[in-house]
Formats: sequence, structure tokens, C-alpha cells
Amino acid sequence: MFKSLAMAALMALTAPALAEDSPIQRLHNFLAKATSLQADFRQVVVSEKGEAGKQSSGEFYLQRPGKFRWNYTKPYSQEIVSNGGKVWFYDVDLAQVTVKKLNQAIGSTPALLLSGEVALDKNFTIQSQDKEEGLYWVKLIPKEEESGFKYVLIGLDGDNLAGMELSDNFGQSTRIYFSNLKLGAKLDAAKFDFKPPAGVDVFEDK
Repeated sequence: MFKSLAMAALMALTAPALAEDSPIQRLHNFLAKATSLQADFRQVVVSEKGEAGKQSSGEFYLQRPGKFRWNYTKPYSQEIVSNGGKVWFYDVDLAQVTVKKLNQAIGSTPALLLSGEVALDKNFTIQSQDKEEGLYWVKLIPKEEESGFKYVLIGLDGDNLAGMELSDNFGQSTRIYFSNLKLGAKLDAAKFDFKPPAGVDVFEDK
């Protein structure tokens, strides 16, 4: 009798830990509910030696499937817009627009992994990482050798997006931290329309 009670007590203590979602499941939970979102972001480029370099900030908007917008406001103005199977990169200072197909742009904007346009299980090896700084981390390693980057990390605060990190093939990393996240936000469809301004140079990958 005592043994049975002790076993029941042990199972009750361990049940919450066993029931806790893995980082991968938390990512799926987030993607299932994130039909739209908006957030502020801060981006930091980190060198191969681990030294923080160029920093920028702005606003991020996502409308699944396939639509997002990055508005960089500091220290320079830049827009990255995804819609209709293409991604537009508009550098205001250079008066230049570069257009890429979705599958060619992941190394430049890892937000494509959140857009619903990329089959994660098909294109990436997905690994749960240790919890760090209070966040659950998921690592996505591209199965295609010529992807242009080593891996992407996605950080989750519970089941909500908190950060991303992209590591390129030259040892440099780009870290993005999200704040003021709003899920289910009603977003103006015009946010995801992009037409190159008059007079800018447009370069499109074929």
C-alpha cells in the first residue's frame, strides 16, 4: 500500500515536467496561432569573434501565408516586403530595389521561415536546443548545402516569438530581438504591397 502511494506521488510530481511542450512543439504552437502579428525589433550583427557590430531597429509585420514587411527606421531607412512569391529589398539611401524569389531570399531575411511559404520539415533539420536566458530555442539547419547560411535559431518566450539568429557561412551572425509583440493584429493589406518608387534602380534575380 505504502509503495503504491509513493509511486502515485512520484508520478504526480513528474507529470508536469513530462507534459511540458518541447521547443519544437512550442514553435508549432506559435505558427498555428500567428496568422498575423506586429512587433518592434532590434537587430545586431555579431562578428566571427563574437563582437557586436552594426545595430538597427524598426517594425515588423507578418500576415500568413506569405506576407511580411520589415521597416528599418534606425540608423538608416530600408524596407523588405514579401508578397506574391517574391521579396523586395528597398534601400532608400542607395535608391535601389533588389527583387528575389522566395526560395532565394531566406539567407537575407529569415522571417520567411515564419511566413508559411516554406515547408520547414521538408527543407530543414529541426532540433530542440537547451533553454537559455529564459527562452526556448529551436535550431533549423538547411538540408540544401547551397543555401547560403549555416542555420537559423528561433527563440520563444513560452509559445511566443522572442528572437531569431541567422549564422552565415562566413562565421557572422545576425541576431534579432522582438518586443511589443501583438498577435492577431488587424493589418492593412496595403502594408504588403510594394511598387518601386520612380527613379530607383531595380535589380531582379531571374
